[in-house]
Amino acid sequence: MALPSKMVHSLRVLARLVRYPDQAVRDLLPELQAALRAEAALGAARLREIDALIDHLLSADPLKVEAEFVEQFDRGRRTALYLFEHVHGDSRDRGQAMVDLIKTYEEAGLMMDPGELPDHLPVVLEYASTQPPEAARAFLGELSHILKAIHTALVERRSPYASVLAAVLDLAGEATEAVALAPEPAMDEAWQEPEPFGGCNSKGQTGPQPIQIHRRKAGEGARA
Repeated sequence: MALPSKMVHSLRVLARLVRYPDQAVRDLLPELQAALRAEAALGAARLREIDALIDHLLSADPLKVEAEFVEQFDRGRRTALYLFEHVHGDSRDRGQAMVDLIKTYEEAGLMMDPGELPDHLPVVLEYASTQPPEAARAFLGELSHILKAIHTALVERRSPYASVLAAVLDLAGEATEAVALAPEPAMDEAWQEPEPFGGCNSKGQTGPQPIQIHRRKAGEGARA
């Protein structure tokens, strides 16, 4: 499969498409759709799948699409958009992994606003969009086992959002084959409060998460 030489706009569009679909996001959808086609980093079949998702988000009742997003991504661990939750859960190891990821962002001259979590997929995609294509592919390739698991879970749910994860895997040069999934924890277990690493529990978040990752100004100190 030929890999695109440019994918900055495509990664940023995909980052938007896995954000909570409030009115601000829905207003941008035609522009995002045009940007994907203009950059032409994705194949025609994948673009048609994403077109179907965008058409649904534009035509369905806003309350319905918002509820669907919550149901897809905030109800259960298999489809969580917080990537390290898939490998570390709410353990202390997740905290260290996020510290390391923040350091990666800072070394690239980028920082996040307070309240953001570095392993949230839209943030990860925004960071990847700032890197040269080969570096972006390598970075996403390191996360491909998690991306494939989320994609598989979304396919099982027949979710149109599976097209977004498939597109990310395409840009990373990774196959979209199904992978074995860990058993979904019982609902009462999934919604338990985490151990001492308390502030990063993502269960039950039903509103849009702020995603702003930008370059540090000259002379400005890094902040995590």
